[in-house]
Amino acid sequence: MGPVTEGGADSSGAAPAVLAIDAGNSKTDVAVVDADGRVWGRGRGAGYAPYQLGQDAAVERIASLVEEVLRSAAGAGPVEHVAAYLANIDLPVEELHLRKEFEDRGWARTVTVGNDTFAVLRSGTGAPRGVAVVCGAGINCVGLLPDGRTARFPALGRMTGDWGGGLGLMEEVMWSSVRAEDGRGPATALADATAGHFGLDSATAVAEAVHLGELPSERLHELVPLLFRIADAGDPVAGEVVERQAKEIAVMAVTALGRLDLLAEEADVVLGGGVLAAQPPMLMAAVSRLILHSAPRAVLRVAVDPPVVGAALLGLDRLRADGRAPEDPTGKAEHLLRTGWGRTA
Repeated sequence: MGPVTEGGADSSGAAPAVLAIDAGNSKTDVAVVDADGRVWGRGRGAGYAPYQLGQDAAVERIASLVEEVLRSAAGAGPVEHVAAYLANIDLPVEELHLRKEFEDRGWARTVTVGNDTFAVLRSGTGAPRGVAVVCGAGINCVGLLPDGRTARFPALGRMTGDWGGGLGLMEEVMWSSVRAEDGRGPATALADATAGHFGLDSATAVAEAVHLGELPSERLHELVPLLFRIADAGDPVAGEVVERQAKEIAVMAVTALGRLDLLAEEADVVLGGGVLAAQPPMLMAAVSRLILHSAPRAVLRVAVDPPVVGAALLGLDRLRADGRAPEDPTGKAEHLLRTGWGRTA
């Protein structure tokens, strides 16, 4: 990779490139993308889980994948910027710490580290402007303006005001089901459906099996699509849970839009994460109704491109803002990147 020359290319004429990293709880995607929108190398590995592995081991796992992708992209132009967006990076101090870790690796001249929800936002928009809500295992929301202003939440779980996502929903299904069986709560079809899904006599038996280690707790995630099916069939208890989730998604989006003075403007609201990507009808209808009530000009979009595409686009935005890559007024490079990644919808 040669030295950078005027116009943003190296001495061989190759366009400058970005190292894009999107690391979720379950997987990490890495790509080298140049300013012309070409993907020179890509790879996928395990997720970023410092809470399980410890910080050093979690970083090393990402670094190993990055080095592999960089070797596969040896023909690319100079990697000028690292755009890294990761789950479990929720506080500024965490961003600073990880940015230093990546800077010390010497992968590029500059490094940006942020929460992976920013990558979801950019993957679903044509510019760094709007709000994204991710409802996957957990729930998070960010907003971004072209001038760099952001809106975000601590996203540390219930103690910072968060509720929902797959973990919250499956707990709610179990809570409602067991209470229906023992008389503490109203009857709900969730109880029989939960028991039948796992081939046990009752939802209480499911809880006992998880407690005794006879049923992996991870399997409780299977209750989330069950919840939406029961709600769609008209069960009032399931419907209340879905409505509550919709309200949480909407209040995050509307609050972020308000912080960025976008409530009265046309602005994208990107919906991502496994729960929203499945587009359960009752949930999506309620989310749309609630957001548009407060932000009538909002444009709701379900994220189609993978978040690593958003990470790459944020990296290219940074190169152009710094004058290290040429402008792309027609969006040709962005279009090439999106289509070249294998977009299907």
